[in-house]
Amino acid sequence: MSRFPRGFVENSSMEEPKIGRRPTICFRPINPSDLERLEQIHRDIFPIRYESEFFQNVVNGGDIVSWAAIDRSRPDGHSEELIGFVTAKIVLAKESEISDLIRYDSSKGEETLVYILTLGVVETYRKRGIAKSLINEVVKYASGIPVCRGVYLHVIAHNNPAIRLYKRMSFRCVRRLHGFYLINGQHFDSYLFVYFINGSRSPCSPLDLAVLVLNYMRSGIKSVASKLTMNHEEKGSKWLKSKDNTRCLLPTQTKRNLASERVSSGYDYV
Repeated sequence: MSRFPRGFVENSSMEEPKIGRRPTICFRPINPSDLERLEQIHRDIFPIRYESEFFQNVVNGGDIVSWAAIDRSRPDGHSEELIGFVTAKIVLAKESEISDLIRYDSSKGEETLVYILTLGVVETYRKRGIAKSLINEVVKYASGIPVCRGVYLHVIAHNNPAIRLYKRMSFRCVRRLHGFYLINGQHFDSYLFVYFINGSRSPCSPLDLAVLVLNYMRSGIKSVASKLTMNHEEKGSKWLKSKDNTRCLLPTQTKRNLASERVSSGYDYV
């Protein structure tokens, strides 16, 4: 499987109008009319170049599924232009990088996963919940596939906004991959994040088991301490007298808890 970086949005050089209002953001599939704009955004916000075959696959609905975010409230005649996007593809679970983390159910047949390829939001529209909504579109799509066991992606290790976003959205960071990305001759580590769906759960790691045992022991100690305290209070109480007793993301939804900031890869992109 190719290593497409996901979620890159470094220092955008795009000349986007400043948003002095609360936009009405809607989501739809990416279509052929979006081709030029999609290529432009990828060029401007990602540190790598994508082949034309990739973009043709996206806009023509090949083996890549996609969603576009558009601002329907733009007054400049560009209300159908992309201001954000996410692309993803279905992969066989047994051929994925996380096949060892999936508990297979043979009764469900050939099980799959959805892998997020790219995610981006233009700079002037960031911190408005758009990236979060785009990811939710992918999760919703994947959840509707009975044999799909999860959504996963990579994020470059220093992309802290993206990492915070995925953690808030209950993605689980399952491993760190050293030297996963090669950008301008330099290697960068990546985190691999997974969102398990349709009843799928990853097997417990030794660390998970240790945490479970520790929490169990702590709860046991607290329970004993609580009983001792209650007994002491009951004895002492005998000497006391009781006293008297869209599908649109509307302008009103652009609160901080919707801001977009275990992954997709990238820089300061969401």
